[in-house]
Amino acid sequence: MSLVLTPVKGLPLIQTGDDLPSLLITAIGTNQLAILENDILVITQKILSKSEGRFVNLADVTPSAKAVELSMITGKDPCLIEVILSESVEVLRAVPGTLITRHQLGFICANAGVDHSNIENGASHVLLLPKDPSASAEHIRIAIQAKFGISIGVLVIDSHGRAWRNGSIGMAIGGAGVPMLSDQRGWKDLYGADLRVTQVAVADELAAAASLVMGQSSEGYPVVHVRGFPYPLIDQPFTALIRDRSKDLFL
Repeated sequence: MSLVLTPVKGLPLIQTGDDLPSLLITAIGTNQLAILENDILVITQKILSKSEGRFVNLADVTPSAKAVELSMITGKDPCLIEVILSESVEVLRAVPGTLITRHQLGFICANAGVDHSNIENGASHVLLLPKDPSASAEHIRIAIQAKFGISIGVLVIDSHGRAWRNGSIGMAIGGAGVPMLSDQRGWKDLYGADLRVTQVAVADELAAAASLVMGQSSEGYPVVHVRGFPYPLIDQPFTALIRDRSKDLFL
């Protein structure tokens, strides 16, 4: 079976309070996309955050002493640093231009995912990640399934960097009805030997593929329809992708 990824075109610029499931259903119809059993919708976190009103006006933020201290290291606005701290449980690195933090959702990323890009008033406002991406995905999944009478998956993604690698790629930050991790320990390789350590981050692999279709700047394709994902759809918590700290070799 082939893996087919198709951008869902024609979505309007999302505003706070927009009914995202209804907008998606309308766009699916406009694009004449058939939604079949086991299809997946991959959605960038940005439109979820916008619809949920996850904006912060930096003029309304009072920086703490810690934020001021970190701003001197990073060169960033202390008000922005304060917002990043509010979304983080731990600061791991502070260098000129960047904070590396452990986000409240459990993963490690730059600046806690707080972003200026592709939002109105980006000079004075920032956008936070969705409060609960998996709950947002489930809300959309329920609405789509009710409309079309089939079972689908919904994956929420964001752009993240990786240790010892330049550049960013799409990575999963939540989902509903989509496997996150395929544990292939005990499977056989081509020569019949048992796999002993192989676990595949299948949600991240799909996120990276969808990110190629979405683009990273002005393409305007925040949703990708996926058919032919080579793993059965199951409900698996996003936390399956988070490595236990005791096994983290980079910290």
